Amino acid sequence: MRFFYSPGYYLPLPEGHPFPMVKFPMAYDMLRAAGVFSEEQVTLVEPAAREYLERVHTPEYLDRLARGELSPREATVLGLPPSPELFVRSARETEGTRLACRAALADGCAANLAGGTHHAFADRGEGFCVLNDVAVAVRDLQTDHSRLRVMVVDTDAHQGNGTHALLGGDPRVYTYSIHVAANYPSRKVPGSLDVGLERFVPGAAYLDALRASLPGAVDRFRPDLAVWLSGADPHQNDRFGQMQLTVRDMAERDAFVLSLFQPRGIPVAVLYGGGYNRELANTARLHRNSVAAAAVPPGTPAI
Repeated sequence: MRFFYSPGYYLPLPEGHPFPMVKFPMAYDMLRAAGVFSEEQVTLVEPAAREYLERVHTPEYLDRLARGELSPREATVLGLPPSPELFVRSARETEGTRLACRAALADGCAANLAGGTHHAFADRGEGFCVLNDVAVAVRDLQTDHSRLRVMVVDTDAHQGNGTHALLGGDPRVYTYSIHVAANYPSRKVPGSLDVGLERFVPGAAYLDALRASLPGAVDRFRPDLAVWLSGADPHQNDRFGQMQLTVRDMAERDAFVLSLFQPRGIPVAVLYGGGYNRELANTARLHRNSVAAAAVPPGTPAI
């Protein structure tokens, strides 16, 4: 299994900013310390080339991002202070997902130790998501594999509105999202299958809904590749997730999602998605556990 990462995934933000940028190096260190990967398995990524980004995003939006010239309203909706450095950081994260999807297709499983920026649209960013890495990766794969069937499985606590908008209407792509119906984003964009749950859903009810909805979708669509946005924000101590899953519930979620793909020989690309735990290190641990679940043989105790 190959892993894609860069120290450049971390970008300092103003003190007190709610986005936990430090989770990227923290989770990387935890994965390395746990022996989930060796240094030889890690590819350090550079920013994605402009040609890849323009398959999804408008040139005008990319130009303004590169100059750090978003309007005050755009910056507020995005939730991150615009700068040329932010653009480079986001382009690097997007490249990690593009490469991870290609590696998964070749090897069976791969992970970007970041990614899952599912609120970004063609001409704007929202909810801490600058570029839509999944859409860029899918459009890149389609240049070489025109009939490839890709299933986006989004178990982040928030609906992937940008991904749905960018990939909707493409019969080669299936977008599945299980999330809190009344949570952010306030305006949902319908995907192939949306499973909207009540606020502060208990872990058992969440798992019941996942088990009742995802297997049928997989069987109907029969993907050639699954792109899994795992998400650390369903945890009960997350600031924004509005779900009540325990660590054990999330381990069950991870094992179940992977059981639908890995034993069937369907390649899986694993991405982080969101996570805003009140205890910062827990966000990194939850991301680590999801990646480890994909990398470590079934039956191995949780880290």
